[in-house]
Amino acid sequence: MAKKITDKVTWVGKVDWELTTFHGDELSTHRGSSYNAYLVRDQKVALIDTVWKPYDREFVSRLKQEIDLKDIDYIIMNHNEIDHSGSLVELMREIPDVPIYCTAKGEAIIRGHYHQDWNFVNVKTGDTLSLGENTLTFIEATMLHWPDTMFTYLSGENILFSNDGFGQHFASESLFDDKVDMCEVMYEAEKYYANILNPFSMMAKKKVADLLAMNLPINLICPSHGVIWRKNIPLIIEKYQQWADAYQTDQVTIVYDTMWQSTRLMAQAIADGIHAACPDTTVMLMNAAHDDKNDILTQMFRSKAVLVGSPTVNNGFTYAIAGILEMAKGLKFKKKKAAAFGSYGWSGEASKLITEHLQKAGFEIVNDGIRTLWVPDCDALKQAREYGEAFAAAL
Repeated sequence: MAKKITDKVTWVGKVDWELTTFHGDELSTHRGSSYNAYLVRDQKVALIDTVWKPYDREFVSRLKQEIDLKDIDYIIMNHNEIDHSGSLVELMREIPDVPIYCTAKGEAIIRGHYHQDWNFVNVKTGDTLSLGENTLTFIEATMLHWPDTMFTYLSGENILFSNDGFGQHFASESLFDDKVDMCEVMYEAEKYYANILNPFSMMAKKKVADLLAMNLPINLICPSHGVIWRKNIPLIIEKYQQWADAYQTDQVTIVYDTMWQSTRLMAQAIADGIHAACPDTTVMLMNAAHDDKNDILTQMFRSKAVLVGSPTVNNGFTYAIAGILEMAKGLKFKKKKAAAFGSYGWSGEASKLITEHLQKAGFEIVNDGIRTLWVPDCDALKQAREYGEAFAAAL
């Protein structure tokens, strides 16, 4: 159902309560998501973004209930990944000549996806489109998180349509940030940033600075996923400034996998040592085989240091740890320290190989880590606790 946001702007998107994973299986979405599209009515009418392809017919059908499609003068595509542009084919069957405003790279991506010769109008930062009383201003936001991304600002209503910027995978029928649990929303916003936008933090930092320098009055930030920001705009902007600047808190995350519990016992002993040395430091233990991979990466994002542990299996480390290490490498965490640990039976290469992977992923290696032969006894657990204390001191 369409929902009015202001007198001129109506939300015409889709709330997806059933979504559990996104980008294939790359990202978990425990709280669902939404695909936000917006209809702006002035002397001219603009549709800003569409929804994911599985809901294309539903989207167009509902849009027809809200407006005669022939009354839509412009389509604005801020970003053209299929969760945003997926309904274009169904929509353009009805209104094939309506111009689509997007960046030049946006046009290339739409053509690459759908192979249609629609009426494209390329825009760049500073270009405007008058709707009558209100004006749309386009702001390129390259690599947040695709090369085609842009923001669109609606003057008069003072709304920033920010696409994936400031978004969260969070399903709610309430639409606005002050109508939902803010702890849940802020966690999902951080998880979204850590798992999607962090590799592009340099661009995110600059874009937030550019937005602030423009000194635009902003009453609403309307992203393409999750809730609309109206009460907590300063908070989410401040968080983006922090997250984009080699973010870390006073936390150490220990990520491990275990076969016969030996590496788990080491992880717990190391955690005890860190806590003994630094009682105020938050220590998180996460089992890579059981805990959600994206929640693990979010905790790594928060941390000033991580320890990664695995038993040695077939002269290497476990499948679960390999996945976390590969994902962490792609997310390009900055200014974080790390070390490896693990138990072994006869060859014991895992710790060394993990250390090499951590180094390639950009972590600063604190030391050579610690290994335990077979099941750790009291002396081995004492050594692991002492190692935890020394690791904390090195931070």
